[in-house]
Amino acid sequence: MTEREKMLSGELYMPEDEELSELRLKARLLCEKFNKTSVTELDERTAILKELFGNVGGRIYIEPDFHCDYGCNIYVGDNFYANFGCVILDVAEVKIGRNCFLAPGVVIATATHPKRASERYNGLELAKPITIGDDCWIGARAVINPGVTLGNGVVVASGAVVTKNFGDNVVIGGVPAKLISEID
Repeated sequence: MTEREKMLSGELYMPEDEELSELRLKARLLCEKFNKTSVTELDERTAILKELFGNVGGRIYIEPDFHCDYGCNIYVGDNFYANFGCVILDVAEVKIGRNCFLAPGVVIATATHPKRASERYNGLELAKPITIGDDCWIGARAVINPGVTLGNGVVVASGAVVTKNFGDNVVIGGVPAKLISEID
C-alpha cells in the first residue's frame, strides 16, 4: 500500500513521502496563485479552484486567503461560498454538499496525530474524512474536527468546535459543539 493509499484509508502514514510532498507543493502553489488574483479575475479564480479541488460543482466562490493541504481531496457541490481565511486540511476526503456557506475563518481539519508519542516522534500521521451535507451554514471561526459528519441543513454557530456527528436540520454551537435547537 502506498503512503497516499494509507493516508486516504485512515491508516498511519509518512507525510514526507515523495508523492505526498509533490501533491502538497502543487496545492500550495495553486493556493498562492489563487490568493494573488484580483477580485476582477473571477474566471481565473474559478479555473484555479477547478484545477486544485477533486470536484467542483457549479458556481463556487472563495475569498482569499484560502489554504489547503492537497486540494485534490476536496469535493464541493453546486453553489459553494467560503469567506476570508478559510483553511481546509484535506489529508482525508472533505465532501461538502450543495448550497453550503462558510463564514470567515472556518477551519475544516481532517488531519490528526497518533495518540502514542513514539508514533508522533517518528513522523507518523493519520486523518479521518469529513462530510458536510447540503444547505449547511458554518459560522465564523468554527472548527470542524477529523471524522465529523454533518447532515443536511445544519447551522454551526460562530466559534463552535465540532467534535462529533450531527443529523439534519439542527443548530449546534459551543466548545465542544452541542445541540442548541432543531430547525422546523
